[in-house]
Amino acid sequence: INAEYMGAIGLHEAAKALDRRAAHLCVLAEDCSEAAYIRLVEALCGQHGIDLIKVPSRQQLGEWVGLAKYDKAGNVRKVVANSCCVVKDYGEKSKSLEMILEHFKGGKA
Repeated sequence: INAEYMGAIGLHEAAKALDRRAAHLCVLAEDCSEAAYIRLVEALCGQHGIDLIKVPSRQQLGEWVGLAKYDKAGNVRKVVANSCCVVKDYGEKSKSLEMILEHFKGGKA
């Protein structure tokens, strides 16, 4: 996930973007500590027709959205966990983007 195109990072900002229908895609960590937030995000995505992807861990999502610090060798040293983020702009068209869009259309990527 390229943070340049990230619309909102964190549950509060993501929920606001979902409620305003300003997002194309939502990524939610399955290990989110608040079940109410998970239900809220799932409900908003379902209600507004926004695609939802679930990832196993908040740490992994935090690294993907750029909330990690690396040492000189490129190894992760510290990651800020993140439960949810949304993408407001997909950016340039690419083969990866086409695969994601096909996945949500029900086609085979």
